[in-house]
Amino acid sequence: MDDDEAELRNPFPSPPSHYTKYTSHNLKLLSLLRERVPDPSESNQFEVLADQTDVPDWPLTQLEKPRVDWILEEPDAYYDVFGDRWFVRCVALCGTRSTTSDAQSTQVKEKIPSLAELGGNQLYPVDPGTDRRPALLSILRSLLVTYSSLMSSLLAPPPSAGSNSPPEWHRHVEWITVLSQNIMAAANDLRPMQVLLLMSMAFVNSQARGNLEHMMRRQLELRKSETQALHSKCDTLEARLAELQKSMQDLSARGSPTSKDASQIPQAKKTIPSAVTQQDVLRWAEDIG
Repeated sequence: MDDDEAELRNPFPSPPSHYTKYTSHNLKLLSLLRERVPDPSESNQFEVLADQTDVPDWPLTQLEKPRVDWILEEPDAYYDVFGDRWFVRCVALCGTRSTTSDAQSTQVKEKIPSLAELGGNQLYPVDPGTDRRPALLSILRSLLVTYSSLMSSLLAPPPSAGSNSPPEWHRHVEWITVLSQNIMAAANDLRPMQVLLLMSMAFVNSQARGNLEHMMRRQLELRKSETQALHSKCDTLEARLAELQKSMQDLSARGSPTSKDASQIPQAKKTIPSAVTQQDVLRWAEDIG
């Protein structure tokens, strides 16, 4: 019995000995037993499963999952795991003992016992709705003062040999233990609220990240559309410039006189206006573009 208790309180306990019963064959037999009889606990499994092989000599109903609703019917619902007792409370409509599905649908929530319920000296308010910050600040100040007093008592001379009173440091250590237990218990009470706060912060961060991603995608799309518009405008200008350059070349080819025609032109009419250069055409194209 002592070995069992020590194994239960082991931080890394071994699996229970009956875990070997949960084989695929035994679970299949249990499922078949449920299909053939409405209440397997009141039937003879050897007669029902006579056509099957390797039927165990222990009841197959031992492989059933624990009935949580049976625990919740107690005034102070609790269960023991590895030597520690955990209290639970029902947060939904509890099931009945009629079917196993009711037990599976039952929702429970673990209740962390308070320091007073565990037999400790609780120095902060029991009601979680009460502001505990003033009490926790007082506990912290008392812890610092007691620690300073403990250092002073350790430097004091030892008591006389005939003194039966306990040393002063012993009282300080006990009080530090009580104060530390209160701080740890108050911190454990805040764990569920911290989880909710972290979940809400994670949700807000995910929303902010999604909004930022959407905004960046929108900016990228706008820049792509602006770049595409610039490219199309440049292509249009290049096409117009190519047309103007070709028109200028054709005009130059048609307007330049040959040497024979030039000899027949009178000297007074040889003053031809200066031709339009390519730079003038490009400048004009930039002005109208």
